[in-house]
Amino acid sequence: MADLTPTAYTDDVPPGSLITRDGQMQWAGLLMGPGTPYEIGSDGLTGWEDLPDYDTTDADHPTAHGAWPGARYAKPRKVGGTVWSVPAADDTASSLTVTRVLRQALLLGDAERWLAVRLHGETLAVRARVSQRVLAADRTYTTQGVAKASVQWYATDPRRYAVDEQSAVTGGPQPESGLTWPLIWPLYWGETASTGDVDADNNGSAPTHPVLTFTGPCGNPTVTERSSGRRLRYEIGLATGDELVVDTAAGTVTLNGTASRRHTAAGDSSPEELFAFEPGRARLAFRPDSYGAGAQLQVRWRSAEW
Repeated sequence: MADLTPTAYTDDVPPGSLITRDGQMQWAGLLMGPGTPYEIGSDGLTGWEDLPDYDTTDADHPTAHGAWPGARYAKPRKVGGTVWSVPAADDTASSLTVTRVLRQALLLGDAERWLAVRLHGETLAVRARVSQRVLAADRTYTTQGVAKASVQWYATDPRRYAVDEQSAVTGGPQPESGLTWPLIWPLYWGETASTGDVDADNNGSAPTHPVLTFTGPCGNPTVTERSSGRRLRYEIGLATGDELVVDTAAGTVTLNGTASRRHTAAGDSSPEELFAFEPGRARLAFRPDSYGAGAQLQVRWRSAEW
């Protein structure tokens, strides 16, 4: 009989960590699809590969045809589907257990969890909550224990993310050692220990928001994305081992995991929420005003798809 402890199917486990084959779907700690007691209906999922609805800032021309094009902002994504719970044959206890697991997993909760789907070898995931659950108590369920559940998930962030998080690290820029005398041909200019530059590849079709961690010792940590010109700069001194974590999606700036330091943003610093990686390669330059050995910038991100 399946484990019915509350955390078994509601824990926010890593996205796709339970998926082993195409056609499977993972909601929090519950695996559905081929090889499980929870089969996805033949109609599949709605809203998964669709572009989300959006708001626009287009402005109509007052004295001409058409409008001035403005920005477009995607609305939350709705993903729906039918799940059939199929217990072991002629096993009343199994029927009840399978239904109770489904009940427990598809609860009405406030916290978002990972919803991951694997199709043709690609696993993508969104942060979502259950917004609707219709579990039929019909004759099929009464006589055979096979239940049909219509489910809808609501993802406030409509982007679908790669399950593997990427990261990159760079220290502060270090000068080359220069030429060594006496000169010997071919000339050797030395190697740079750190350029202070790092690349981040977003292999999807949607912009993605990174998490940036500045580690001291450094003063006024600064990072610039060269292509867009967006900059994050904080007027704060970080001692050795101090960490300033900037979550650009949430818009938070936290020192050592506890204290908010968003108010230290310099006047020429971009809003955190606008610091996103467009599809393609982002080129970052770590340029604090001062720094010592051990100062570094770590970047973490997931490629994102519409």
